[in-house]
Amino acid sequence: MAVFRKQISPGQALQKLRHYCGYQERCHQEVIGKLYSLGVPKAEHGEIIATLIADGFLNEERFATTYAGGKFRINQWGRLKIKHALQQKQVSEYCIKKAMKEIDEDQYLSLLNNLAKEKYDSLKSFQWLVRKKKTLDYLIQRGFEPQLIMAAIEKFSKRSEKE
Repeated sequence: MAVFRKQISPGQALQKLRHYCGYQERCHQEVIGKLYSLGVPKAEHGEIIATLIADGFLNEERFATTYAGGKFRINQWGRLKIKHALQQKQVSEYCIKKAMKEIDEDQYLSLLNNLAKEKYDSLKSFQWLVRKKKTLDYLIQRGFEPQLIMAAIEKFSKRSEKE
């Protein structure tokens, strides 16, 4: 037995989506998903999204910048992981590049070095080569670039070898 969803008018959907987008920055894909969950016919999606963009409730560039900044500062993600997450949300390549430029290089390297040192130091019971490998794996999983990770790990592993 099929369950039929009550149809919602475009005006009601627009009002709900204004609240949805006003609460937190959203990407186009999230808004389209919400439109489907509200039961809005696909033919009306374009007009509703255009209205949200015109009213300033939906801005992909602003979303990408906010998303990248939050994931970097709060979750301590690297650029590769942030970029991949934005691609999963179907954000345009232009907006992704713009968002990546907002991440300060000095803060980025500082975070990478701090995470590398913390992880490396937490593995004192392991042999230095194992410590190095586990630290590398951890930072790659966090989304940092391998060449930057190797440079950061070398600083700490050389000191440990001397000890």
